[in-house]
Order: sequence, then C-alpha cells, then structure tokens
Amino acid sequence: LQFTEEKLGQAEKTELDAHFESLLARADCTKNWTEKILRQTEVLLQPNPSARVEEFLYEKLDRKVPSRVTNGELLAQYMTEAANDFGPGTPYGKTLIKVGETQRRLGAAERDFIHSASINFLTPLRNFLEGDWRTISKERRILQNRRLDLDACKARLKKAKAAEAKAAVIF
Repeated sequence: LQFTEEKLGQAEKTELDAHFESLLARADCTKNWTEKILRQTEVLLQPNPSARVEEFLYEKLDRKVPSRVTNGELLAQYMTEAANDFGPGTPYGKTLIKVGETQRRLGAAERDFIHSASINFLTPLRNFLEGDWRTISKERRILQNRRLDLDACKARLKKAKAAEAKAAVIF
C-alpha cells in the first residue's frame, strides 16, 4: 500500500542518503556493464550459439564440457591429410604439411586462450553476478521493505496525531 501510494504521489517517501544512492547507482551500472561484457566475451570466444547453449547446460549440470576441435585444428587436419594424399615429397604436399603444422599450433593456442580466458576472466565476472550481486540485491530488497515499513508507520503516526488534534479541538 505504501509503495503504491508513493508511486501515485499520495504518500511521502523517506529519501536515502545521497552517497548511498550514488553507490546503488554505481552498483547497478557495474552489474549492467559486467553482464554485457560477459555475454559479448562469450560470443567472441564461442561464436556458435548452439555450442554456447550446450556449454551452459554442461556447466549447470556440473559436468565436464567435452573438448572440441577448433577450426584451426580442423583445417590443420585437412591440410595434413591432403598433403599425405598428394605425397609429402611434392612441393604442394610439403607446403600443406608446413602450413598444416602452423595451423595446428594456432588452433592449440586458440584452445589455450579460450580456456585461460574462461578461467581467468569469465569466472570472476560470473562470481560477481552470481555471488556479490545477489547479495547486493537481497540487501537492497530488505532495505526497501524496511523503508516502506518506516514510511507506513510515519503515515499512521501522522494520521493518529491529526485525529488526536481533531478530537482535542472538539472537546
């Protein structure tokens, strides 16, 4: 009732400390940007949406995500197989072997980068959103409820004093 009356402009609202309000705004801003950065980093590391959903499900089920071959490693495999078909002694075969080996190393480096970024960058962001932010939100809700209770009590006290003053005038 207090919340509704405040929204309709019919009840007074106790204002919070300005510094505290700025901290709340900063917390909201931090949460929003953290979510955006987290999602975009996930898109960068795994552009395939269905693979991201699969990884999310494995994570929620506390199971190990199966290892995927990166595009670079797959290209390296194709180049190596082609080089073996053409013959490793031919100029084209030698070139495919060299380029294939380089692609294999690039693919392995990409896999290591994705793994490292996930552990060292995405995990702290998730920990903030799933831990610290939930605590902030819970405490904010509690504070909001207490403030509404306080304002409702103030309104009742004000009405009681007005009724008491009105009764004193009548007698």
